[in-house]
Amino acid sequence: MIQLGLIGYPLGHSLSPLIHNAALESCGLQGNYSLFPKHPDDQQGLKELLARVRSGEIHGLNVTIPHKQNVIPLLDELTATAKAIRAVNTISMQNGKLTGDNTDVPGFLTDLKRFLAIEIRMHPGPTGNAGAGGDTKSALVLGAGGSARAVAYALVKDGWGVTISTRRLEQAQDLVTQFPYPNSRILAIDYHSTALHSLFSTLSLIVNTTPLGMSPNIDISPWLEKLSFPSDSAVYDLVYNPRETKLVRDARVAGLPATTGLGMLIEQAALAFEIWTACSPPRETLWNALNSEN
Repeated sequence: MIQLGLIGYPLGHSLSPLIHNAALESCGLQGNYSLFPKHPDDQQGLKELLARVRSGEIHGLNVTIPHKQNVIPLLDELTATAKAIRAVNTISMQNGKLTGDNTDVPGFLTDLKRFLAIEIRMHPGPTGNAGAGGDTKSALVLGAGGSARAVAYALVKDGWGVTISTRRLEQAQDLVTQFPYPNSRILAIDYHSTALHSLFSTLSLIVNTTPLGMSPNIDISPWLEKLSFPSDSAVYDLVYNPRETKLVRDARVAGLPATTGLGMLIEQAALAFEIWTACSPPRETLWNALNSEN
């Protein structure tokens, strides 16, 4: 029996069990995926859970807020991606070492490209915005936490220019200062600054990495009401509960292509599952598992 699970707090609305149990079934594997809620201060609980991975009792763990950085000192090794962004979302035993990886990076980029490719097919021509395939790709990332690190890292590696914007400028500046690619096109800007407007003429993509708009606070958006959306941008909201966030809804009303992070959730989960089992589950099966619960 393959034992898998998720560390985080709280975990009441997690969709991960649906995704991973569908993955187990599709790959013909016997096992289950459990939730392990651990309070932010429960360091001993984290140690005990990771000891179960070392012993082989648990075969793999996902990690979500608030433990993506908390687990790092308890691991033996980090992959290059996890080390670069200083955040872990997948734990496994690799060559006898407790190893931390981050599948948020490839998961986000894969789903972003899928989303942009669909939009370009549907809206060819100058409004095939989103910068996909263009010479200059410029993205605005809202937020400066662990998810913002993963998104910025993915975008920069894919050739995008990235601006980090938060309500507290020092948070954005800290992320830029710590970024692993000193020569990359990444900068910080105050979310309330009029300088933000100067980006709009070249902006291809807006990515929300904050929890604003997440259930139960579904009437909140990270986008300031006084700001109009840039006319040639696409919007990607990492929040996936509800299925249509206020940010996505408002962007669509303004005529912009927009999506939530549900596709990223599925991609990062599938990649983690492959690390644990060497089986790549069909994405359609994972989507169907979520849609059947909707």
